[in-house]
Amino acid sequence: MRKIVNKFLGIFSEDLGIDLGTSNTLICVKNKGIILNEPSVVALNLKTKDVFEVGERAKLMLGRTPGNIQTIRPLKNGVIADYEVTERMIRNFLKKVNPKKGLASPRVIICVPAGVTQVEKRAVIDVTREAGAREAYLIEEPMAAAIGIGLNIFEPEGNLIIDIGGGTSEIAVISLGGIVKTSSFRVAGDRFDTTIIDYVRQKHNLLIGERTAEEIKKRIGAVIDLEEDEYIEISGRNALNGLPRDIKIYSSEIVEALGDLAQQIIEEIKVILEKTPPELASDIKRKGLYITGGGALLKGIDKKISENLNLNVTVSEDPLNSVINGIQVLLENFETYKKVLISPESDY
Repeated sequence: MRKIVNKFLGIFSEDLGIDLGTSNTLICVKNKGIILNEPSVVALNLKTKDVFEVGERAKLMLGRTPGNIQTIRPLKNGVIADYEVTERMIRNFLKKVNPKKGLASPRVIICVPAGVTQVEKRAVIDVTREAGAREAYLIEEPMAAAIGIGLNIFEPEGNLIIDIGGGTSEIAVISLGGIVKTSSFRVAGDRFDTTIIDYVRQKHNLLIGERTAEEIKKRIGAVIDLEEDEYIEISGRNALNGLPRDIKIYSSEIVEALGDLAQQIIEEIKVILEKTPPELASDIKRKGLYITGGGALLKGIDKKISENLNLNVTVSEDPLNSVINGIQVLLENFETYKKVLISPESDY
C-alpha cells in the first residue's frame, strides 16, 4: 500500500538531489539542474529558539552576531553534528526551492561521505524524511563525483578519484559500479582554513576569522610556488595590542602553511594505491587520477600530486559542482544508476 501511495505522490512531485556538504548545500531538480547553492549555516534566535536566517545571510553573520543570535554549522566533517538544526536547515532549503508544496513530497537523493557509519547514514535518511521527502536514498560522494565528471562507472576498469570537500576528503577506486577501496579523512577545506588562521596568528601576530581565512584560500591558495607571488590585503586584530591592523599575505606563505596538509593527502592516496588490486592499479597508471571538490581549486594541487605519485592528474572542469552534477545525471537516469544507491529498504 505504501509503495502505491508513493508512486501516486510521485506524479505530483519533482525528484530532488541534495549535496549535503559541511561548507555548502546544493540542491538540484530532475531535468532542471542546480537551483540552490547556499552555505550550510543556520542562525538561531536563542530567546525564541526560532531560525533567524539560513544559508548565505546566516554565513554573513559568522563572528558578527549579538548575544541573542547564534550561528551554527550543523554539519561537521561531512556528517550531522546537530540533528535538529540540520532538519530545520533542509526543511528551509526545500521551502525555498518548492514554496508551493501542496501534495508534493519529493523523492530525494542525498550525498554522504564514503566513510560514514550505518548510524550516520540512518540519521541522514531520517532527517531528510522529516524535512518532507517521500523517499530518501543515499549515494557516496566519490561515486557521485565520478558520475558527475563523466566516468563510466560500470566498466570493468579501475578509476581513481579524490574529492577534496569542506569537511572531508574522499578517495575511492571505482570499478563495475562499486567502490573497491576507499578512504575518508579530515584533511579538507575546513582544515585548510584553520591552518591559515593559525599561520597568520603565529607569523604576523594577527587574529583573523573563518571568513577571512576562506577568502585567502580562494584568492591566493596554493601548494606549490607560483611564477608570480600573488598577494591579498587582509584586516584583523593585532594579537599584541588588540587594535585593528592591515597586512599583506602572499601565496608563498600559503604554500608554507598548507605544505604538510598537501603531503598528508598524497600519503593517503599512496595508502589506497598500495591496497588496490594489481589489475586495477594498471588501469589507474594508464588513466591517471581525477580531482574534484573545492580543494581541486588550490593552485598547483594537480602538479604536486602528479610529481609525487608519477601519475597523470586531471582536475575536473567543474570541481565545485561535480557531486551535484553526478546526482543530476542519476536523477535523469534513475533506473540505470539506482543499483549504486543506498536505500533504507535494502541496506538496513
